[in-house]
Amino acid sequence: METGISTRSEPVEILSERESWALLGSASLGRLVTAVDDEAHVFPVNFVVQNRTILFRTAAGTKLISAAINNHVVFEADDHNAAEGWSVIVRGVARTLRTDEELDEAERAQLLPWTATAKTHYVRVSPVRVTGRRFRFGPEPAAR
Repeated sequence: METGISTRSEPVEILSERESWALLGSASLGRLVTAVDDEAHVFPVNFVVQNRTILFRTAAGTKLISAAINNHVVFEADDHNAAEGWSVIVRGVARTLRTDEELDEAERAQLLPWTATAKTHYVRVSPVRVTGRRFRFGPEPAAR
């Protein structure tokens, strides 16, 4: 049984998908990565996890257009303390929510914008692949 607390001493630990979702649920700021015309775009977004998907709000603009043009996206969130850190990457498909049912469900997440701007569009990233790693900080090993 996984406890989320590692007893391993390796500096890098691969996380299960369950652990990865639990860590994503504890975070609120991540990065959306999209590609348009072979150019990568990275956008910081505040988000919530809802039903094992990533949900964020956005205004009309580059972020929304980029996700619409190429809906295959990467989402990353991470955190750290003095002893260790973690990073989770979700490769998935982004979709703007449009139906009343979808919007009602998104509203129940109570996701509020961090900035004083109108963010009237909800985007949901449905996962295709979720990977996570925990990093234990420490000195670099001596060279042999």
